[in-house]
Amino acid sequence: MSEPMRIALLYALFCAVAIGVNIGSQDLALRLWSSGIWFSIFVGTGTGLVVKYILDKRFIFRFTPQNVGHDSRTFVLYTLMGVVTTAIFWGFEYGFWLAFGTARMRYLGGVTGLVVGYVAKYHLDKKFVFSVSLPTRHL
Repeated sequence: MSEPMRIALLYALFCAVAIGVNIGSQDLALRLWSSGIWFSIFVGTGTGLVVKYILDKRFIFRFTPQNVGHDSRTFVLYTLMGVVTTAIFWGFEYGFWLAFGTARMRYLGGVTGLVVGYVAKYHLDKKFVFSVSLPTRHL
């Protein structure tokens, strides 16, 4: 299997894992707390972000931070690249909620927004977050 194909398949798998964590965390938050949709979206976004960062840095970009500070700065940059893509995700999810008014359609909007956002995020991360580490990859 070629390296680009391996990366594409792993990235798709990790997106699916992060989507599952995100949507599952949202559902759990709604069941445990009566704080509303925005709280559940925030919880899902946070859990999905952490899972995706761990998988991406290790298996997609093969990034080994120099120390905790370096890893923290990289995570902050990774998170900043996700601001635009998170807006895409939230916009789709909330838009589906407003348009259809059901939890299933809201989740479908969330999944759709996550897929669109993850495609954009890969390119942003490759160019701005992990580009410095690409020449010196470590497993």
